Amino acid sequence: MLNVATKAARAAGAIINRAAIDVEAVRISQKQINDYVTEVDQAAEKAIIETLLTAYPGHGILAEESGSEHGAKDSEFVWIIDPLDGTTNFIHGFPVYCVSIALSVRGKIEQAVVFDPTRNDLFTASKGRGAFMNDRRIRVSKRIRLADCLISTGFPFRPGDNFAGYMAMMGDIMPKVAGIRRPGAAALDLAYLAAGFTDGFFEAGLSPWDVAAGSLLVTEAGGLIGNFTGESDFLDQKECMAANPKIYGLMAPMFSKYSKFATAGEKATVRQGTVSVGSAAQVKAVATSSTEETPLDDTPATDAPF
Repeated sequence: MLNVATKAARAAGAIINRAAIDVEAVRISQKQINDYVTEVDQAAEKAIIETLLTAYPGHGILAEESGSEHGAKDSEFVWIIDPLDGTTNFIHGFPVYCVSIALSVRGKIEQAVVFDPTRNDLFTASKGRGAFMNDRRIRVSKRIRLADCLISTGFPFRPGDNFAGYMAMMGDIMPKVAGIRRPGAAALDLAYLAAGFTDGFFEAGLSPWDVAAGSLLVTEAGGLIGNFTGESDFLDQKECMAANPKIYGLMAPMFSKYSKFATAGEKATVRQGTVSVGSAAQVKAVATSSTEETPLDDTPATDAPF
């Protein structure tokens, strides 16, 4: 299954790279303010879906542009697809975007591919088999102090986004870390976190196709991912935080008060301007159950049997 997903991602990447040669000729439409879709998104998604359903006609599809229009409606196997994560970057010629494909089996992400067509970097993961970049095993960073960390994020850009809350989050974390980066493609942000290029990530307003593949890359690389309170059931909650286990445990108490799922006491601390530590016990529980180390090796990625 991973091989088929990789084939689909590379087919989409080829379409994207051809269009990038003359990006000004690409037809663009606006889904809402600052949220764009291009004919390239649609063509790449079509290529991915055709590749996947040719191999697995009984599987379901959840795609950014076409939703659940294609594939079986009641399958336990659902492919979650973002054909071009970072469309705004793409239409400006800013070379940070990717293809993201994940397979959910009975609600759990089992396979993941994130492909960066501009650099030909392929990130893959199979549940229980580790995460890989270009067939070499990757691990999250080992940094344990926020002051040493590079954190990636995504800025709010839609009407109705909580700009004030986001600025408060930035005010909390910026003085405590080595740097903040906003590349503009959440799936690639999570892949870079899995590879140890960054140490943490947070963003609100994300959809399942933005984070499904990246979430498996992170956990298979030894990291943790969840909502802002540190709880691991986050995929449909539109808030995402990820990091290596130590940094995750430091970020969650800082961000829990900004979560839609925070307790009343945690939310009250936002109005008071203080730092909440209400979710520390949850974070500790997640960390102790998810930080088992696996040996680092260069074993090529292969398909996982089902």
